[in-house]
Amino acid sequence: MTTETLLADRSMGAAPVAWDADMAVTALYSAHFRSLVRLAVLLVRDIATAEEVVQDAFVAIHGAWRRLRDPDKALAYLRQSVVNRSRSVLRHRAVVEKYAPKGLPDAPSAENGAIGELERSAVIEALRALPTRQREALVLRYYGDLSEAEIAHAMGISKGAVKSHTARGMAALRSVLEKMS
Repeated sequence: MTTETLLADRSMGAAPVAWDADMAVTALYSAHFRSLVRLAVLLVRDIATAEEVVQDAFVAIHGAWRRLRDPDKALAYLRQSVVNRSRSVLRHRAVVEKYAPKGLPDAPSAENGAIGELERSAVIEALRALPTRQREALVLRYYGDLSEAEIAHAMGISKGAVKSHTARGMAALRSVLEKMS
């Protein structure tokens, strides 16, 4: 499976020799990898992606070496392959960017912070107005994220009493917060 070819560029003084795909692609790689990467970088604007595009082009030419009509045009084939693969990368990026989920703003606005602070202070003020057991049950449940059994153990009461204090506390809290707004 040898092919007679000129390396890549007559200006480099290449001479026709019988080469198989491994030798030809190795010679092309040694002589033109950097220039093809520079070409790809200009197209895809990313060094890592450009190197990947060029590597894929070399893999493709190695696999297609026997089917090349004119092995003298292998460098032209590589350049075209790099350009086409770069276009594919850019199309893929455009689709990904088009359908990427929109992120939330990095920082909440000052209004959100002020409203959140007002709401928190209103809730804390309303909690202070509750009877001690109801306040404890609500704080352990919703701020401490404890289960009813854990709350019962922490407060030294039954699970039924926890349910009762939590329900009454939520009703009283809701009533106080509605009067505040």
